[in-house]
Amino acid sequence: MNLSTIILAAGKGTRMRSGLPKVLHNLAGRPLLEHVVNTARSISPDDIHVVVGHGSELVKDALSHQNNISWIEQAEQLGTGHAVQQAMPAIEDKNTILVLYGDVPLIRQDTLSKLLNVTDDNTLGLLTVELEDPSGYGRIVRSKDGKVTRIVEHKDASEDELKIGEINTGILAVKASHMHKWLDKLDNNNVQGEYYLTDIISMAVEDGLQIVTSSPQSEIEIMGVNDKQQLSVLEREFQRREAERLMKEGITLVDPNRFDLRGEVVAGSDVVIDINVILEGKIELGNRVHIGPNTIIKNARIGDDVVIQANCVIEDAVVGEKSRIGPFARIRPDTKLAASVHIGNFVEVKKSEVGEGSKVNHLSYIGDTTIGSKVNIGAGTITCNYDGANKHRTIIEDDVFIGSDTQLVAPVTIEKGATIGAGSTITSNAPENELTLSRSKQITQRGWKRPVKKQ
Repeated sequence: MNLSTIILAAGKGTRMRSGLPKVLHNLAGRPLLEHVVNTARSISPDDIHVVVGHGSELVKDALSHQNNISWIEQAEQLGTGHAVQQAMPAIEDKNTILVLYGDVPLIRQDTLSKLLNVTDDNTLGLLTVELEDPSGYGRIVRSKDGKVTRIVEHKDASEDELKIGEINTGILAVKASHMHKWLDKLDNNNVQGEYYLTDIISMAVEDGLQIVTSSPQSEIEIMGVNDKQQLSVLEREFQRREAERLMKEGITLVDPNRFDLRGEVVAGSDVVIDINVILEGKIELGNRVHIGPNTIIKNARIGDDVVIQANCVIEDAVVGEKSRIGPFARIRPDTKLAASVHIGNFVEVKKSEVGEGSKVNHLSYIGDTTIGSKVNIGAGTITCNYDGANKHRTIIEDDVFIGSDTQLVAPVTIEKGATIGAGSTITSNAPENELTLSRSKQITQRGWKRPVKKQ
C-alpha cells in the first residue's frame, strides 16, 4: 500500500485561552501534534502532510526537528473538507489517504493499522466508537441492514439522529482517487457554513463503495483537546499507559499515579523509582538504580547501583556506577561523575568532571572544574569560575583535601596530594603534598564591651 497521511492542525483552539496554537500545547513534554506525527511515522507512510493555519510559523518551528514533513497552508479555516483539499495536489491517485488530527494525540499504532487493513480500492475505512454521551460528535447513520449511509453533524442532526450513540471520530482511510473526486463536490450548505469532510461518506455510498468501520481499544484514543481540562485528562491517561509499560518491563514504580515520563527511558533490572519523579528527554538507567522522591532527571545516563536521594535535579549529565547523589543536589549540564562519587546535600555541580571515589558532601558549588580521584571537598567550598566576563577552569588533582569554607579562584590548580586549610581563599596554584592556607591572624580584644541600646 502506498500511504499518504494528512494531519489536520490548522485550528486556533479558542477554548484553550492561550496565544499558542492548540496543537502546540504540551502533552508529556511534547506538542500534541508531535505525538500524532510520531504515531503516523510508526505505520511507515510514504509521506506526511500537515495542514497548518493559525500560528503556522510557530507550529513549523516547534517541529523543525521532524524531517520529511510536507507543510500545507490553509489560509482560511473553512472546514475539514477544505483542509484536506489543500493537501490533495501533492498526493497521487494510487495512494491511500489516512486522515488524522493534530489535537488527537493518544491514537494508537495498532488502531490505525487495523483501520488500514479494512481499506482497499472498493472500501472506505472509518473509525467509529460508541459513546454513552455522544454530544458534540457527528453521528453514524446506518440503514436497516446495518450499512453506514452517511454522517450527520451534531448541529445538523434531528431528534432521532441525536439519540444515536455511534459517533464519527473523523479518522478515515480511502483511496486518493476517490477523495479527489468527492472533495470537488463538497458544498457548505450547513449550519456552520463549512465544507465538512464527513459529507464524502454519502458520496462514497452513492458510488457503490462499502463503508467499513473499525473501533479503537478505548474511547480515550479518539479524544481531542479543546480546553485545558481535556488536556489534563489526556496527560493522566498518557502517564498511566507509560507507567504500565515500564512496570511490565521490570521497573518498580512505588506509586504509578505519581510518576511522569516526558521522553524516553531505557532501564536495566531492579530499578526502583519513588513518588513524584519526572524523567525528561532521553534517560538511561543502569541496573539496581534507586531514585528517591521529588527528583527530576533530564537527558542523563545513570550507571549501575547509583542511589539518587530525594529532591535532586540532574540534567544533561553522566553519573558513574555506585555513586550517591543528594538529597537536594543539583547536577547541571556537561557534568561527568566517575564511579563511587558522592555528591551530597545542597551541592551544585556544573560543567565539571569528578574522578572516582571523590566526595563533595555538603553545601558547595563546583563549576568548570576537573577533579581527580579520591578528593575530599569540604563543606561550603566554592570554585570561583567567573570573573564577570569569562569562565575559567579549576583543576584539582588526585588525593587532594579541601578544607571547609574555601574559595578556589580560577584559573588555579591544586596539585596532587595537596591540603587546603579551612577558610582559605586560594588564588595561586597549591603545590603537591603541601599544606596551603590563607588566613588573617586571630586576635582577642580583651576588655571589649558589647554596645547596648541607649535608653
